[in-house]
Amino acid sequence: MTMRVAHLAIYPEKGAPGVDLSTVTVEADGLTGDRRKKAAVHLVTLADVDTDDPPRANVVLDPAGEELVALVGQDLRLGSVTLRVTTMPSGCPGVYAEVVEPGQVSVGDDVEAV
Repeated sequence: MTMRVAHLAIYPEKGAPGVDLSTVTVEADGLTGDRRKKAAVHLVTLADVDTDDPPRANVVLDPAGEELVALVGQDLRLGSVTLRVTTMPSGCPGVYAEVVEPGQVSVGDDVEAV
């Protein structure tokens, strides 16, 4: 698996547009400034956001062809952050993850299974 972080966003208010970021601090309960509706972090691929109604995900991964569902139960390292992929959302693409090790993540960071 060779992936990198292609995009980062937070959604501070319900219904409001997301705020694009180049770097973000990830705390134990999710991205700083995000309202965290259902999970600490929502991850999708570029293919998932290339639609008329893209999901409101925090982290977009490249390449687009990766099947994120296969990562459920695994730990991923993005920048200095470690996430545990926990489940798939109902009704939208991608996966949810919990924070194992807080830190910072930036666009362009490699994503590694740990």
